[in-house]
Amino acid sequence: MTKREREITDEKELQDLLEGCLYLHLGLVDDGKPYIVPMNYGVDEREGKKILYLHSAHVGRKLDIIRKNPVCCFTMERSIEPFTGRVACQYGVAYECLMGTGTIFFVDDVEEKIHGLKKLMKTQTGSEEFSFDERMASIVTVMRIEVDEITGKRRPKKLHEE
Repeated sequence: MTKREREITDEKELQDLLEGCLYLHLGLVDDGKPYIVPMNYGVDEREGKKILYLHSAHVGRKLDIIRKNPVCCFTMERSIEPFTGRVACQYGVAYECLMGTGTIFFVDDVEEKIHGLKKLMKTQTGSEEFSFDERMASIVTVMRIEVDEITGKRRPKKLHEE
């Protein structure tokens, strides 16, 4: 990161940002070519390691890529607000973002699938009070990203209002 003054290093702030975004952009590599797809996600932690749950249909390009290469990266953002300036180079966008890397695993255990789906709903709605049964869990593919690294960055608007 070149602008260290923008880096978010506080673990609590990183967790708040992780739980406060609505979707992520999942980056995969398909035979040497990048492939990025926006996805809903849910947040969890296991043995001190951050976990992100994803879901999708049972078939598709994304799943084919993950089966060949489960290594991934992701980014997510919030608090997006364009700002203006007196000259063109003072224009920009205020934001908070996270970037990370990890490995994707397919979840086969029904209880973990249901757990992951509840975490997805919490990210989307703020509530885990949703019921899922085995049949509902069987109609989607659930995956988890075991996060290896995560970094945060913010560009506040106030730095540019001069």
